[in-house]
Amino acid sequence: MFYETATNDHGLPHDPFKAIVAPRPIGWISTRAKDGTTNLAPYSFFNALSDRPKLVMFASSGMKHSASIAIETGEFAVNLATRDLAEAVNLSSAPAPMGASEFALTGLTEAPCRLIAAPRVAQAPAALECRLTQWFRPVGLDGAEGETVMVIGEVVGIHIDERILRDGRIALDLARPLSRLGYLDFASTDEAFEMRRPR
Repeated sequence: MFYETATNDHGLPHDPFKAIVAPRPIGWISTRAKDGTTNLAPYSFFNALSDRPKLVMFASSGMKHSASIAIETGEFAVNLATRDLAEAVNLSSAPAPMGASEFALTGLTEAPCRLIAAPRVAQAPAALECRLTQWFRPVGLDGAEGETVMVIGEVVGIHIDERILRDGRIALDLARPLSRLGYLDFASTDEAFEMRRPR
């Protein structure tokens, strides 16, 4: 089959786009607003952009709390979403009003970061402390800005729970990172294999 996205006339019961671009890592973003309130939300449009410098991005469909607070304060944390925390990750996506803490909603514990004021999830086995480098609204082929807000931050600090380390490396079967597939589907990484790049 083939269809043009301008009409999105695929004839399927659900849009397959996000199921094709899968799995997608989940950026579980925590922030602290200037008034001291905290926010926690998962974003499946998330990834690492580069290693030098260490940059990550998350994209928000509209100016949601995580994006607006990250832009306002210039910082955010990314918590590793895992299979063990899947229910809490999902619960933190609830449309809570501004100022309501998803930490309280989910029963998760705030842990302090070292270099930024935003908290991290104490139960998450890894977290990235990030400082905002830029944000923008991406444009389509017509040159018009969409509703999406892309937030990019440089990783300035990394937390790792040593329980997910084996032989000096993060063991994916111990960490079990959570990823988003299409529709209502998620997956966890329990199996990994190694391949060397050709020289």
